Amino acid sequence: MLRTGQEHLKSIRDGRVVFIGSERVEDVTQHPAFRNAARTVAALYDMKADPALRDEMTYEEEGGRHSIYFLRARSREDLQRRMIGHRRIADFTYGMFGRSPDHVSSFVTGMAMKPDELKAPHGHPDNLLAYYRHIRDNDIYTVYAVIPPQAARNPEFYQRQNIPMPTLRVVREEDDGVVISGMKMLATGAVFANEIWIGNVIPLAPDQKREAITCAIACNAPGLQLWSRQPFESTSEFDSPLAYRYDESDSMLLCDAVKVPWERVFVHDDALLSRDVYVTTPSHCFGNHQSNVRYWSKMRLLLGLASKIAHGTGADQVPAVKETLGRIAAQEAIIAGMVNGQINAYESWPGGTEGYVCFNRRMMYGALEWCTQNYSKFVDDLRELCGGAVFQMPANISVMNDAELARNFQTFWQTPQADALTRMKLFKLAWDMVGSEFAGRHQQYEKFYAGASFIIRNHSFRETDWTAFNKIVEDLMAGYSYDPAKPAKIDAA
Repeated sequence: MLRTGQEHLKSIRDGRVVFIGSERVEDVTQHPAFRNAARTVAALYDMKADPALRDEMTYEEEGGRHSIYFLRARSREDLQRRMIGHRRIADFTYGMFGRSPDHVSSFVTGMAMKPDELKAPHGHPDNLLAYYRHIRDNDIYTVYAVIPPQAARNPEFYQRQNIPMPTLRVVREEDDGVVISGMKMLATGAVFANEIWIGNVIPLAPDQKREAITCAIACNAPGLQLWSRQPFESTSEFDSPLAYRYDESDSMLLCDAVKVPWERVFVHDDALLSRDVYVTTPSHCFGNHQSNVRYWSKMRLLLGLASKIAHGTGADQVPAVKETLGRIAAQEAIIAGMVNGQINAYESWPGGTEGYVCFNRRMMYGALEWCTQNYSKFVDDLRELCGGAVFQMPANISVMNDAELARNFQTFWQTPQADALTRMKLFKLAWDMVGSEFAGRHQQYEKFYAGASFIIRNHSFRETDWTAFNKIVEDLMAGYSYDPAKPAKIDAA
């Protein structure tokens, strides 16, 4: 089944509990802080269901037609189809929606390619496969919360005060399921989604069995609250064109005795398995390939903005500016190459029995590291190209509502390169990319998109065949040696 946008909006008017500070949001599809981003999600569903994009955005399996990001790849061509689908979604939002509907769905799909890694008695592969088919067949938008709150790093603090640990855990087991309480971060996109995948992508200590729960809950589950950060959604599309429609929102997950049926429990009471299911299956790779593609779309926007700003200020012929534009263009080509390299150097999943294939994991983690380390540099480049122009613009577009102000603005703010209104539109867009609160969120977001840098580098270390690289050096060294019987002669040259 493929949903329409209106069907999705209807599905999230479900009584979910969302707070902005002390304000309870009754309907996220109508509230000024969320309504435009909700419409963006709906438009994604409509785009995905467009008959003209049928071959790009969908595939057939088990008697139904499904979104392309649920495809379990068996060939290079399947991986290419997935990438094109991700690219279409990412381009639609200019890379601003990191947790679009194809992100967590890709995690689940990758895990469903090797469900036997959810080993009994603590793993439940049948539940996982049933859940995969549930979200695939119903076109469900799933997000995740897979990191403990930062306060949970010091459990002794809570033990000394005899108060509950804040991190989410199983508080009891019942005949028909488990009951969970506590906090989890960071459910990006949850206010617009249908369900939340709860898990652990950071290793747990062996004694943290109660926290070792991997499960799925509905966004309107009784006892669940979503505490939103300060929304950035603007009321003026002209003045904040990105924040106006692309604030995907981030929420802390707060559970108070939330019941999870056994059929929605995938891992329970095994701290090691709770994290390993992402890396012993294609899950982590499929999900983060999507993030690489999404970043690529954002790079294309950055490159286009850099070019337009340089032309708009008349600086495009300055040698130093040309060099900057060339460097950003080269960086965009690098991420393009890394994305396509993951497909061309694809790999069969080790130990797989179903004939599934995966994106090249080592290249994917290399790209992920590159992305997290470089975004701030690109923003700085764009900021330098803007110079002081972003501060020369009127406060907002209301200046055009007064005839005399509008006449003065159009007269004195124009340049040989563009009229005043076009310049204002360009630099308002640039400010939303480099200087606004929305821009600040994205700068922080890209830096920690997949966790702290050392986590990504640990993945890169694990996926590197060090024996092969060592052998290169060993083979080279084997080609020459020192023979004591033949003293070395050093040529005078």
